[in-house]
Amino acid sequence: MGVRFTLWSDPLAPALAQVLPSKCCNAQTAHRAAQTARDLAIPYRILDLENDFKRTVVDPFLEGYRRGLTPNPCIGCNRTIKFGKLIDLMHELGCDRLATGHYARVAVERMADGTQRHVLLEAADATKDQSYYLYGLQQEQLRHCVFPLGSMLKKDVYALAKHYGVPLPDGYRESQDLCFFPEKTPQDFLRRHLQPDLKPGPIERRDGTVVGTHDGVALYTVGQRRGLKVGGLRVPLEVVAKDVGRNALIVEDKGIETLTSVRLTEMRFVAWRPADDNDIEFECRVRSFGAKRSGRLTVSGDAGEFRFDSPIGPQASGQSLVLYRGKEIVGGGVMHGN
Repeated sequence: MGVRFTLWSDPLAPALAQVLPSKCCNAQTAHRAAQTARDLAIPYRILDLENDFKRTVVDPFLEGYRRGLTPNPCIGCNRTIKFGKLIDLMHELGCDRLATGHYARVAVERMADGTQRHVLLEAADATKDQSYYLYGLQQEQLRHCVFPLGSMLKKDVYALAKHYGVPLPDGYRESQDLCFFPEKTPQDFLRRHLQPDLKPGPIERRDGTVVGTHDGVALYTVGQRRGLKVGGLRVPLEVVAKDVGRNALIVEDKGIETLTSVRLTEMRFVAWRPADDNDIEFECRVRSFGAKRSGRLTVSGDAGEFRFDSPIGPQASGQSLVLYRGKEIVGGGVMHGN
């Protein structure tokens, strides 16, 4: 059975932007899904998740920015919407598996005591791997999941789509931006929905020297270098912290500040959980396609600390650090590093 779900999209966005072909819930993708189901002669259902999506994904995204964070809504959406609501529907319809187009893999690991666990692995195509965003999935969810694209290269997927007549337009490219607003970056969306909270304030160095004025702390993120409107400097500035209480944006010369550790909250593990208070070596990523970095994790309850073997640049609180053991995604948590 084919299922397409409708999600919330920004009703305040410009009318023309609502129909951009680069977003996933527009008329073109809806037509393509329905046509493909007809060609396959399979049942087709549309699941309305607009209210759930607004409540569990969009509202926390906006609230996070109000608090000075830079949330990653795709991670929560995968856990609660895509692999939450859809698995509920799978059970309701009496189906056995949920197949999605995510580039990731699942392997079954058989234990010495005869039990088994489902291990989340990176995709074969490293340029399209989406496993970073799936670290919040649990065993009960993975047990029902099938990722048919996980062992394929993207070019081979396109070739198969063409071979089977999937109606892709010339020059088609999938959206890689957040789906609930039409722009590539969130600033315009935040302006539309957080306008009462956006007040100009100082851009300062750590020593208190004011070097400029920002348009509202929520419009900036730690690590940002462009759009600060502070000119005449030999070394570009980067945002290193956001002081929401004082409505101040803290900047320093690019590269001058580094982190040796980050605090983690909302920790989740996929197939196994490290013992509390143990110091365990892992690799990690702090962004989906960033280089893996080595370090050591100590976890206690749903909180932890990751200490990097070598310093890294400032990280935006609210983003996720994902843990790896080779190709396996072990788990991850939300960073608080500044």
